[in-house]
Amino acid sequence: MAKTGGKMDCKRAALLAIMTALCVGIQLTPRPPNVETTSLICFLVGFMFGARFGALLGALTMLINGFLSSWGFAGIIMPYQMAGMALIGFAGGFYRKVLGGNPNNAANPTKILRLEVSFLAAFLTLVYDVITNIGWAIPSGVPIIIALIQGAWFTVIHVASNVVFFGSAFFILVRIIGNLLGETSWNSPKEA
Repeated sequence: MAKTGGKMDCKRAALLAIMTALCVGIQLTPRPPNVETTSLICFLVGFMFGARFGALLGALTMLINGFLSSWGFAGIIMPYQMAGMALIGFAGGFYRKVLGGNPNNAANPTKILRLEVSFLAAFLTLVYDVITNIGWAIPSGVPIIIALIQGAWFTVIHVASNVVFFGSAFFILVRIIGNLLGETSWNSPKEA
Protein backbone atom coordinates (compact mmCIF):
# COMPACT_ATOMS: atom_id res chain seq x y z
CA MET A 1 0.00 0.00 0.00
CA ALA A 2 1.45 3.37 -1.01
CA LYS A 3 1.96 5.66 1.93
CA THR A 4 3.38 9.12 2.14
CA GLY A 5 5.45 10.04 5.17
CA GLY A 6 4.39 6.91 7.03
CA LYS A 7 0.71 7.86 6.74
CA MET A 8 -2.02 6.64 4.44
CA ASP A 9 -2.54 9.13 1.62
CA CYS A 10 -5.83 11.05 1.44
CA LYS A 11 -7.13 9.23 -1.63
CA ARG A 12 -6.71 5.82 0.02
CA ALA A 13 -8.18 7.01 3.31
CA ALA A 14 -11.22 8.50 1.55
CA LEU A 15 -11.78 5.39 -0.55
CA LEU A 16 -11.46 3.15 2.50
CA ALA A 17 -14.00 5.33 4.36
CA ILE A 18 -16.42 5.06 1.42
CA MET A 19 -16.01 1.28 1.28
CA THR A 20 -16.62 1.08 5.03
CA ALA A 21 -19.78 3.17 4.80
CA LEU A 22 -20.95 1.12 1.82
CA CYS A 23 -20.34 -2.14 3.64
CA VAL A 24 -22.17 -1.04 6.78
CA GLY A 25 -25.02 0.54 4.78
CA ILE A 26 -25.59 -2.56 2.71
CA GLN A 27 -25.43 -4.78 5.78
CA LEU A 28 -28.14 -2.71 7.49
CA THR A 29 -30.43 -2.66 4.44
CA PRO A 30 -33.33 -5.13 4.55
CA ARG A 31 -32.59 -8.03 2.20
CA PRO A 32 -33.28 -11.74 1.85
CA PRO A 33 -31.56 -13.84 4.54
CA ASN A 34 -27.95 -14.73 3.73
CA VAL A 35 -27.86 -12.84 0.43
CA GLU A 36 -25.26 -10.19 1.13
CA THR A 37 -22.33 -8.38 -0.41
CA THR A 38 -20.60 -7.71 2.90
CA SER A 39 -18.31 -10.70 2.37
CA LEU A 40 -17.33 -9.42 -1.08
CA ILE A 41 -16.61 -5.91 0.19
CA CYS A 42 -14.60 -7.12 3.20
CA PHE A 43 -12.57 -9.48 0.99
CA LEU A 44 -12.10 -6.64 -1.53
CA VAL A 45 -10.95 -4.20 1.16
CA GLY A 46 -8.50 -6.79 2.47
CA PHE A 47 -7.24 -7.35 -1.06
CA MET A 48 -6.83 -3.65 -1.86
CA PHE A 49 -5.80 -2.24 1.53
CA GLY A 50 -4.24 -5.19 3.33
CA ALA A 51 -5.31 -8.06 5.54
CA ARG A 52 -5.43 -5.93 8.68
CA PHE A 53 -7.88 -3.43 7.15
CA GLY A 54 -10.01 -6.22 5.72
CA ALA A 55 -10.20 -7.98 9.08
CA LEU A 56 -10.97 -4.74 10.90
CA LEU A 57 -13.70 -3.83 8.42
CA GLY A 58 -15.26 -7.28 8.75
CA ALA A 59 -15.27 -7.22 12.54
CA LEU A 60 -16.55 -3.64 12.83
CA THR A 61 -19.25 -4.16 10.21
CA MET A 62 -20.61 -7.17 12.05
CA LEU A 63 -20.38 -5.33 15.38
CA ILE A 64 -22.52 -2.50 14.00
CA ASN A 65 -24.80 -5.00 12.28
CA GLY A 66 -25.17 -6.89 15.55
CA PHE A 67 -26.87 -3.90 17.15
CA LEU A 68 -28.66 -2.26 14.22
CA SER A 69 -29.59 -5.07 11.82
CA SER A 70 -33.02 -5.10 10.23
CA TRP A 71 -33.20 -8.73 11.48
CA GLY A 72 -32.77 -7.62 15.09
CA PHE A 73 -30.03 -7.80 17.72
CA ALA A 74 -27.46 -10.50 16.96
CA GLY A 75 -27.05 -11.50 20.59
CA ILE A 76 -24.84 -14.47 21.39
CA ILE A 77 -23.64 -15.03 17.83
CA MET A 78 -22.26 -11.50 17.34
CA PRO A 79 -18.65 -12.39 18.35
CA TYR A 80 -18.78 -15.35 15.98
CA GLN A 81 -20.12 -13.18 13.15
CA MET A 82 -17.34 -10.68 13.83
CA ALA A 83 -14.67 -13.41 13.80
CA GLY A 84 -16.05 -14.98 10.62
CA MET A 85 -16.23 -11.73 8.68
CA ALA A 86 -12.81 -10.66 9.98
CA LEU A 87 -11.46 -13.93 8.59
CA ILE A 88 -12.96 -13.15 5.18
CA GLY A 89 -11.39 -9.66 5.17
CA PHE A 90 -8.05 -11.08 6.28
CA ALA A 91 -8.24 -13.72 3.54
CA GLY A 92 -8.58 -10.97 0.93
CA GLY A 93 -5.25 -9.49 1.98
CA PHE A 94 -3.62 -12.91 2.09
CA TYR A 95 -4.97 -13.73 -1.40
CA ARG A 96 -3.34 -10.61 -2.83
CA LYS A 97 0.01 -11.63 -1.35
CA VAL A 98 -0.39 -15.08 -2.89
CA LEU A 99 -1.21 -13.58 -6.31
CA GLY A 100 1.73 -11.22 -6.19
CA GLY A 101 2.03 -8.56 -8.90
CA ASN A 102 0.14 -8.50 -12.14
CA PRO A 103 -2.51 -11.23 -12.40
CA ASN A 104 -2.73 -10.82 -16.15
CA ASN A 105 0.13 -13.11 -17.05
CA ALA A 106 -0.09 -16.38 -18.96
CA ALA A 107 -0.06 -18.52 -15.81
CA ASN A 108 -3.15 -16.81 -14.38
CA PRO A 109 -5.64 -15.85 -17.07
CA THR A 110 -8.72 -13.93 -15.96
CA LYS A 111 -11.11 -16.90 -16.34
CA ILE A 112 -8.94 -19.01 -14.05
CA LEU A 113 -8.74 -16.22 -11.47
CA ARG A 114 -12.52 -15.81 -11.52
CA LEU A 115 -12.95 -19.52 -10.95
CA GLU A 116 -10.35 -19.41 -8.19
CA VAL A 117 -12.01 -16.49 -6.40
CA SER A 118 -15.39 -18.24 -6.73
CA PHE A 119 -13.98 -21.31 -5.00
CA LEU A 120 -12.49 -19.06 -2.32
CA ALA A 121 -15.90 -17.43 -1.84
CA ALA A 122 -17.57 -20.81 -1.43
CA PHE A 123 -14.95 -22.00 1.06
CA LEU A 124 -14.86 -18.79 3.13
CA THR A 125 -18.65 -18.53 3.21
CA LEU A 126 -18.92 -22.14 4.33
CA VAL A 127 -16.36 -21.49 7.08
CA TYR A 128 -18.26 -18.35 8.14
CA ASP A 129 -21.55 -20.25 8.34
CA VAL A 130 -19.98 -23.12 10.30
CA ILE A 131 -18.46 -20.61 12.76
CA THR A 132 -21.78 -18.81 13.28
CA ASN A 133 -23.82 -22.02 13.53
CA ILE A 134 -21.42 -23.41 16.13
CA GLY A 135 -21.51 -20.03 17.87
CA TRP A 136 -25.27 -20.37 18.17
CA ALA A 137 -25.32 -24.07 19.05
CA ILE A 138 -22.88 -24.11 21.96
CA PRO A 139 -24.48 -21.47 24.20
CA SER A 140 -27.98 -22.61 23.20
CA GLY A 141 -27.29 -26.21 24.19
CA VAL A 142 -28.21 -27.49 20.73
CA PRO A 143 -26.02 -30.30 19.35
CA ILE A 144 -23.69 -28.86 16.72
CA ILE A 145 -24.78 -31.34 14.04
CA ILE A 146 -28.42 -30.28 14.57
CA ALA A 147 -27.47 -26.61 14.27
CA LEU A 148 -25.58 -27.32 11.04
CA ILE A 149 -28.53 -29.27 9.62
CA GLN A 150 -31.00 -26.54 10.61
CA GLY A 151 -28.81 -23.93 8.94
CA ALA A 152 -28.09 -25.98 5.81
CA TRP A 153 -30.60 -24.24 3.54
CA PHE A 154 -29.35 -20.81 4.62
CA THR A 155 -25.77 -21.98 4.02
CA VAL A 156 -26.65 -23.13 0.49
CA ILE A 157 -28.19 -19.72 -0.27
CA HIS A 158 -25.23 -17.92 1.29
CA VAL A 159 -22.59 -19.94 -0.56
CA ALA A 160 -24.40 -19.75 -3.92
CA SER A 161 -24.98 -15.99 -3.75
CA ASN A 162 -21.38 -15.29 -2.70
CA VAL A 163 -20.01 -17.48 -5.50
CA VAL A 164 -22.03 -15.42 -7.98
CA PHE A 165 -21.04 -12.08 -6.43
CA PHE A 166 -17.33 -12.90 -6.14
CA GLY A 167 -17.07 -14.59 -9.54
CA SER A 168 -18.86 -11.85 -11.44
CA ALA A 169 -17.80 -8.69 -9.61
CA PHE A 170 -14.56 -9.12 -7.68
CA PHE A 171 -11.98 -8.44 -10.38
CA ILE A 172 -14.13 -5.74 -11.96
CA LEU A 173 -14.19 -3.95 -8.59
CA VAL A 174 -10.46 -4.54 -8.13
CA ARG A 175 -9.80 -2.92 -11.51
CA ILE A 176 -12.06 0.07 -10.70
CA ILE A 177 -10.51 0.65 -7.28
CA GLY A 178 -7.04 0.02 -8.67
CA ASN A 179 -7.63 2.73 -11.28
CA LEU A 180 -8.84 5.14 -8.59
CA LEU A 181 -5.70 4.41 -6.58
CA GLY A 182 -3.40 4.59 -9.60
CA GLU A 183 -2.57 0.87 -9.59
CA THR A 184 -2.41 -0.02 -13.27
CA SER A 185 -1.34 -3.65 -12.85
CA TRP A 186 -4.99 -4.71 -12.51
CA ASN A 187 -6.07 -3.44 -15.94
CA SER A 188 -6.78 -6.36 -18.22
CA PRO A 189 -7.04 -6.39 -21.99
CA LYS A 190 -7.89 -10.12 -21.66
CA GLU A 191 -11.26 -9.61 -19.93
CA ALA A 192 -13.27 -12.81 -20.09
